Amino acid sequence: MNVMKIGDAFEKELKNFSEYILLASVGAKNYYKTNLGIIKHLVEEENTPGVYITLNKPFEIIKRDLQKEKVSTEMVIFIDGVTETEGKTKKTKECLFIGNPENLSDISIAMDQAVRALPGKQKFVFFDSLSTLLVYNNINTVIKFIHFLATKMREWKVKGIIITLQKESDKELIDQLTQICDLKIDL
Repeated sequence: MNVMKIGDAFEKELKNFSEYILLASVGAKNYYKTNLGIIKHLVEEENTPGVYITLNKPFEIIKRDLQKEKVSTEMVIFIDGVTETEGKTKKTKECLFIGNPENLSDISIAMDQAVRALPGKQKFVFFDSLSTLLVYNNINTVIKFIHFLATKMREWKVKGIIITLQKESDKELIDQLTQICDLKIDL
């Protein structure tokens, strides 16, 4: 999905929300491009700083690809759950490394630190990807974590975007999470 279509979808579906929790279901074929397009829309079109939690690709790759798309990565703090950190959380100016997607408490602590470090009132939290959490955690643990995450997003008064792959096997999870989120859209 190109950035124009993402912007149109956001305008149409989210125009009445200044803060929200969005469950975005994305096809595997366009998954990464859609993620980049959403970040580009939030940073460039809406001029909103945010946190990008990546559980699929190392932050260095995402940063490079965002820069190729002319996205100001200075407005984004990354939380990397992919890059190995020898069992310890590691911190740089641009990224908090948590090691792997099993560390749900480390993810939540890092998100809290990152959101509080962002300037201004308008912020976003972009969580990629729900589907990856299911590889490392059981469905009930993931549901509890996303419920906790949604509660924190509401406390922080942010635009929250949770990405999941479109697939039938996650139907129970999607049904549960749709109740937690303000809106679900298919991109």
